[in-house]
Amino acid sequence: MEIVDVRGLSCPMPVIRTKKVMDQGVTEMLVKGSSAVSKENVSRLAISAGYKINLKVDDKNNWEMELTK
Repeated sequence: MEIVDVRGLSCPMPVIRTKKVMDQGVTEMLVKGSSAVSKENVSRLAISAGYKINLKVDDKNNWEMELTK
């Protein structure tokens, strides 16, 4: 499983980094982030790209989501 660490990054960088991994054909990844805005944006990207989202950690300033296609 690919790990994408976007903690501490401002938008649009979390989306860009996640999309880059998606474009490589990865079907399972764990995205780690630290802002609510990036969580929402990465979620939207994942859904539009056909990934299922499983939120592993969902704290205010710390989240982890598992994306599977």
